[in-house]
Amino acid sequence: MGNANRKAENRPDPDALLALAGGEGRGKLTLFLGAAPGVGKTFAMLTRARRLRADGTDVVVGLVETHGRTETAALLEGLEALPRRQVSHQGRQIEEFDLDAALARRPDIIIVDELAHTNAPDSRHPKRHLDIEELLAAGINVWSAMNIQHLESLSDVVAEITGVPVRERVPDIILQRADDVLLVDLAPAELIERLKEGKVYLPENAQRAVDSFFRLGNLTALREMALRRTADRVDDQMVDYLKQNAIEGPWQTTERLLVCIGADHLSEKVVRTAARLASGLNAPWLVISIERADSPPPRPEVSQRLAATFKLAESLGAETRRVTGQDFVEEILKTARREHVTQIVIGGRRQTFIAGLLRKSLPDSLIERVSGVGIHVVTGEEPASARERTFDRRLILKHPKLELGLPVAAVAIATYLGDMTDRFIDLPNVSLLYLLAVLVSAIYAGYVAALLAAVLSALAYNFFFIEPLYTFTIASPHEVFGLIVFVIAAFISGGLASRLSQQATTASSRAASTQALYSFSRKLSGTVNADDVVWTAVSQMQASLRRDVVMLSAASGELTVETAWPPDTELDVTDMMAARWAMEKNEPAGAGTGTLPGSPFQFRPLSASAGVAAVVGYRQAGEILNAEEEQMLGSILDQTAIAIDRARLSRESLDQAARLEGERFRSALLSSISHDLKTPLATITGAVSSLRELGDQMTPESRDDLLVSIGEESDRLARFVTNLLDMTRIEAGTVDAKHDWVDVADVIHGVLQRAARYFPGRPIRTSIGENLPLIRGDSVLLGQVLFNLIDNAVKYGGSEPIRIYARVDSDDVVIAVTDLGKGVPAKELESIFDKFFTRGKPDGRAPGTGLGLAIAKGFVEAMGGAISAESPAVKRRGMRVTLRFPVAEADDEAVGEA
Repeated sequence: MGNANRKAENRPDPDALLALAGGEGRGKLTLFLGAAPGVGKTFAMLTRARRLRADGTDVVVGLVETHGRTETAALLEGLEALPRRQVSHQGRQIEEFDLDAALARRPDIIIVDELAHTNAPDSRHPKRHLDIEELLAAGINVWSAMNIQHLESLSDVVAEITGVPVRERVPDIILQRADDVLLVDLAPAELIERLKEGKVYLPENAQRAVDSFFRLGNLTALREMALRRTADRVDDQMVDYLKQNAIEGPWQTTERLLVCIGADHLSEKVVRTAARLASGLNAPWLVISIERADSPPPRPEVSQRLAATFKLAESLGAETRRVTGQDFVEEILKTARREHVTQIVIGGRRQTFIAGLLRKSLPDSLIERVSGVGIHVVTGEEPASARERTFDRRLILKHPKLELGLPVAAVAIATYLGDMTDRFIDLPNVSLLYLLAVLVSAIYAGYVAALLAAVLSALAYNFFFIEPLYTFTIASPHEVFGLIVFVIAAFISGGLASRLSQQATTASSRAASTQALYSFSRKLSGTVNADDVVWTAVSQMQASLRRDVVMLSAASGELTVETAWPPDTELDVTDMMAARWAMEKNEPAGAGTGTLPGSPFQFRPLSASAGVAAVVGYRQAGEILNAEEEQMLGSILDQTAIAIDRARLSRESLDQAARLEGERFRSALLSSISHDLKTPLATITGAVSSLRELGDQMTPESRDDLLVSIGEESDRLARFVTNLLDMTRIEAGTVDAKHDWVDVADVIHGVLQRAARYFPGRPIRTSIGENLPLIRGDSVLLGQVLFNLIDNAVKYGGSEPIRIYARVDSDDVVIAVTDLGKGVPAKELESIFDKFFTRGKPDGRAPGTGLGLAIAKGFVEAMGGAISAESPAVKRRGMRVTLRFPVAEADDEAVGEA
């Protein structure tokens, strides 16, 4: 037992094995990391490439920037280099890495220098690291180089140390996912010496670089960052290796971080700090933003700032989530318990004394209530420009006329009503009228109007109703106290009323969104056709987002526009490329993404169980979706994907049912053919063999019996083959029914004569009405129909007589064939005219092929008639098949002759 437990403990870590398996098929990224420009990253990369090239490895230079360094340029000699893509930008030609040429060339290793680079506007990806990601996904090994200051999580620290902002940034996830990280190190003093010698920059730029960025303190700090990050990366690789190979070690307790952000400017610093902390701890981290359920939708600039912070967190390797709740502290603690968080990172600012008295800050409240979890508070100040913008926004009124006019009017009306009332009634609580004015202003004009109404009410109440009148002086101390209480009550009630009004508006808006989603869901639930699903989804998205919407699918092999609203919405080449990328890669593309952001549309895939079912694009128009719109769009896309998948499954189910029915028909046909061919053939073969071998010894009567058997079975074979041919004509739609004048009585008599030959001794009784009118039809087909009905009655009618009658019923000629057998059960009567349907006999075997009635139905309908069956027919037994043909009009003859 102990050995078994030890073996179980020594198994490889499943997560580590899954991570290892997930990289199969991808190329490997080798990253040459340096502390600063000029340490020799490109030199080291090209030197290593030349050695591999000499050993026969297919190494290609996709892009290398020499920056005028002759020794670096010399290393390019002898290496294959791809031509660069020429791009016209702002009136000048620039050279860019040709991603398509690299994908077409597919070398073993491709060198793409300067990982931190922004591509030209018309490029497929806005950043070079996204180009490299596509190369890796295609299975191509990539070598690249970057400096430590370009890491996204370190950019703010580097800017504080060096005083130089970092414009080009690379997500930390690139460094984390790199298969090999090679540190190219050089002592700061040596680097400064190289700079002075002109080996890094041109002489005219070297001195300026030494005075700004390339100072000894800056380079030392950057070198430390590079060494620490490389050491952390090596440590992570070692831990992964030990886990994958089940090597025991003193594993550290797994840490998990929870990061709380908002739409303020400090949140960006909080995310970067948390990223550095998570990288150092090698810990997963979750970033959340909490909003109140009753809060109104944020302003567009606030939504964009929060979305940008979320995007930054995702680029740094975080999981992001939006949380809704009233108590922020409780929601943070609930999430921390649910996610087994060990450390919480949150931003905090220094509060003023008055603000601290009114309420505790969020970090203070969190520290007071948390237990067993570490709290990291990231401090910082709001930028001056942001404070100015916030102050200005508070001064700007959304509806100035309403927010300024309503309080003034409400206070004036309250003053007038109070004055009129005071003349007739001694009203001691006139202040209630002013409180009503505050409430009305709060409900209909918002919080600013409520504050203004409270101030005006206090002044008016003092001026008109507190002694001495018509002055702002207050004589009695109790009046002072009453005025203070009134002002406090006015402010509180105004704030509450404004908040309730805002909550009601928000609840109404969200209820409308919920109702729209519910109506959309009901529409989809009753839709099984994929085209209807697409149209319903596009119209719903356009109504919800108020933007142009288009849906594309690749059902026919080519990506085509299924539906668009407005209908005249057109997609250009860039749009189609973005849509195809979303379809093939199963990720968003287009505006606001890292792939073809030049497109005005953002395309999102609809993922179903069988893959991407379709692609939806909406015009971004420069504004990203707010949280409510994003949630609405996500719900619509999810439901649409499910509906499209359901329509596909329904279609496949019908196709499968049709295939199964075809298989059943084929099985029935083969069974019928095997029986109905083998039986007469066996009879004929036996009779012929007997005549050949024993003919001289047989009596004339025996020979005649055998010849009669041969004739009967030959006729039976002929009828069988005729039925098959007739059924084939009906299925192919090639039945060419004539429209001649037909005498029904003559056809019936002809069929009776034919039946007497085939069914001798079988009684058939007829009842044909006098002066039976002519019909339009094909006498040959009608005769075949009646013969098939008689044949069916002979098989299933027992020994009782078969009855045939013909008469006029209203404007129709009715022909009926009735047998007196056991009849047909009600559940089988609906299928009586189906192909290969047969009624069983008591011995369990069904005679015939089951084609006779199906052929009869096809011929009758080809002649413009109708056929039906009923059972029981007579005295609770038997079955009657009825044919109806319209009586020919007098002028039909001319039509038929024409």
